[in-house]
Amino acid sequence: MSAHDRGPIARRRVLGAIGAGACVGLAGCIGDAGGEDDGDESGSEDDEHPNAPHLEEPGDEPIEFSHGQHCAVCGMGPTDYSDWYSQLAHETEERAIFCSSGCMTAYLADVPVDSEIVGAWTVDYETGELIDALEAHFVIVTDESGADDNDVMGLNPRPFADEDDALAYLEEWDAEELTEDDIIGFEEIDAEVAAHYRPGRFPRD
Repeated sequence: MSAHDRGPIARRRVLGAIGAGACVGLAGCIGDAGGEDDGDESGSEDDEHPNAPHLEEPGDEPIEFSHGQHCAVCGMGPTDYSDWYSQLAHETEERAIFCSSGCMTAYLADVPVDSEIVGAWTVDYETGELIDALEAHFVIVTDESGADDNDVMGLNPRPFADEDDALAYLEEWDAEELTEDDIIGFEEIDAEVAAHYRPGRFPRD
């Protein structure tokens, strides 16, 4: 997958363009994540948490995405979005699957499990391959005009395994609109970042 034919995108700190259009695309993501009965291994607080993981799978390697899985944040099936699907593993064996890197940001901004994340994977925006998200470089695009036809839920951060690929992506746009400050690491994903992609869960003032 390659970043060609994309429209201009604004800097992360420009706060427009997400508004009503994004909220329409988020209809499925704002409601219940679905599968409430799947979380029977967790306590009552986790059962009620909108992002509760629905799988138990030991290990720190990615598992195969399958039709029986659903996104821990929005409930959609990840196999329908193979250009974007993501997953992460906790030390206590809980496994969260996501339809997209955008939903993964919402999970990371409000992690429902008190357990270290020992592995995370997402799809490289340039190569289309599953990569180590813990080491990835995420380009934080925020302008809906930069969305691809196959973007999930309106817009998502662009993950790259290679920092040079992330920088090359920036060079396709006007330097006034997107800069190196808009490239962040996994550990920098927080509620501010999630608000760009899933504002229904993290509304902005």
